[in-house]
Amino acid sequence: MAFLRGDGAKLLAITILITASSTNMKDLRLDGLHERHPGLTAALGESYTEAACVCFSRHHLSPVDLSVQRGNDVEVRSVAFANPDSRICNAYANEIDATEAGAYCVSLAALEEVVGIVAVRRAETLTGADWYMAPIGTEAEDLENCIRLEVSGVNAGPSGDIKRRLFEKVDQAARGKSNLPAIAAVVGFKALEVAISALGSQT
Repeated sequence: MAFLRGDGAKLLAITILITASSTNMKDLRLDGLHERHPGLTAALGESYTEAACVCFSRHHLSPVDLSVQRGNDVEVRSVAFANPDSRICNAYANEIDATEAGAYCVSLAALEEVVGIVAVRRAETLTGADWYMAPIGTEAEDLENCIRLEVSGVNAGPSGDIKRRLFEKVDQAARGKSNLPAIAAVVGFKALEVAISALGSQT
């Protein structure tokens, strides 16, 4: 068999490089959240996952490459999602509610994978947050060591909308009635971005 030469060899090398990069990309799991986040029940986690699948499927086919941004740091994760049937789509036909629930799923999965923290409890009203987060393995009873998480989702807006929403959510968390540190996460489903910022570190 003849060896490839010239442009043919270059094309083969590029193809191998792209394939290797895709194969080595880490996954961001949307399913089984309750197995990894002690603050979620199986039913709640599954409903968030269903919502995220609906939100992604509005704009994309599975799988997608999701950009997770923390300040100047950017990591890309591969996200596979189930194609929702008509019954699931009908159940999540309210765009605002579905986007919020889907954002819970994606942000919790992203923070678990990239930051190493998981949801241990739902936050109370007026705390300026949605969830209490803690390092993996932390006991949920000790909220003094937790971080507040405020979440938001953007269905179809561009990166600029996601950044503006992130500033708003950081400000909301800062005004919450709690002395615990806080972090905000905004999920853009069409833009395929998750923007994350802690209080005092937004850029």
